Amino acid sequence: MAYLILVRHGQSEWNLLNKFTGHTDVELTEQGKEEAQKAAELIMGIPLHKAHTSDLKRAQQTLDLILEKTNHSHIQANKHHAIKERDYGDLAGMNKDEARKHFGEITFKQYRRSWDVAPPNGESLKDTANRAIPYFEKEILNDLKQGHNVIVAAHGNSLRAIIKHLENISDEEIPNLEIGTGEIYLYELDNKGNVLNKEIRDHAKNQ
Repeated sequence: MAYLILVRHGQSEWNLLNKFTGHTDVELTEQGKEEAQKAAELIMGIPLHKAHTSDLKRAQQTLDLILEKTNHSHIQANKHHAIKERDYGDLAGMNKDEARKHFGEITFKQYRRSWDVAPPNGESLKDTANRAIPYFEKEILNDLKQGHNVIVAAHGNSLRAIIKHLENISDEEIPNLEIGTGEIYLYELDNKGNVLNKEIRDHAKNQ
């Protein structure tokens, strides 16, 4: 058995401004750093062996803060573009409230939450899954099958893609899944990669 810890990065500068971020490489805010610290407190006592993160700073900063606080700063993380946030294309940098007014509620929701509708010049969640899942299968799942506890610090959509795969969530149901900044999905998996147990840990709910 092994633990898989999925954590969305803490609040970023563009989360604070309610902007679509995508591949734009922004930093964590002070609140985002606090969220990472609180996320670390929620997994204290779980020994970590392997770590994976994206090639964007907000995920890397979140992971570094968690590893430091849990006394695992010796772990060398694998950083890879396959689990970065999805590309929002023309929406990147746009305020979400303004985008809702511009595109209309239905199209806005399709761009933001649907499985296979991509914003102009961007990626859909399906596109994101097509790069994130092969990485998960080859690298992350391989670590888990060897009995290593793994932490993955990534992004709302790359994690939604992985969770959809892990839990066999349907294309129709995946729009309902939203992961908060600093929120943790904790899974127990057997040595074949089957999910035995799942727990959602959120600092706001665990005070």
